[in-house]
Amino acid sequence: MNLYKKLIKSYIFYMVSAFGIGITIKAAIGVSSFNAMNIAFANAFDIKVGTITMAINVLFLYIYIYMTRFKLKKKYLLQFFSVVLFGFFINFFTYTILGGWVIERYLVRVIALIVGTLIGGSAVGMIVSLNAITFPIESVCLLLSEKTRYSFTQLRYAVDVFSVAVSLSISFVFVLPLYVREGTLLSLMLFSFTMGEVKKRYSRHLL
Repeated sequence: MNLYKKLIKSYIFYMVSAFGIGITIKAAIGVSSFNAMNIAFANAFDIKVGTITMAINVLFLYIYIYMTRFKLKKKYLLQFFSVVLFGFFINFFTYTILGGWVIERYLVRVIALIVGTLIGGSAVGMIVSLNAITFPIESVCLLLSEKTRYSFTQLRYAVDVFSVAVSLSISFVFVLPLYVREGTLLSLMLFSFTMGEVKKRYSRHLL
């Protein structure tokens, strides 16, 4: 598969992942650690969550650009376009497509969170498998793991712990609901498993 086809497929799965995130937000029982931080910022400062997601990803992209000494210009452009598009998709699904969707029953909220997480995890698994566009956060963690004694997994978990701490702090300071809840734990268990399974099965399919 050539790079052009990989990019097109990757952008499609970016859109699918954003749709999954929109569903988990609407479930309102907690979201993944990184999204919990984004939602806390969004509600504290009255900014759309996709816009916050875009801004934080761009911040990590700037860190990655600095760490790689401005040598990978084509990759930077692809990542920048990707995170902007990703933020747009999150806003589109969360506020336009799913904007009027209110879930009353708790059981339905749990089901919605599980479905949204499975959709998002599957989409990210495909993006990783295609290996055409990497997320800036993962790029920074990977580079740091090569330069320090910490593994990629340890660094990525550190980002999650930091995200949870920031989300809780914002909720307490601005007297907002907690976005780190039971759904966060469910997301933690389901997302990585789903992403790994999809990546493994797609790799087998290619072989």
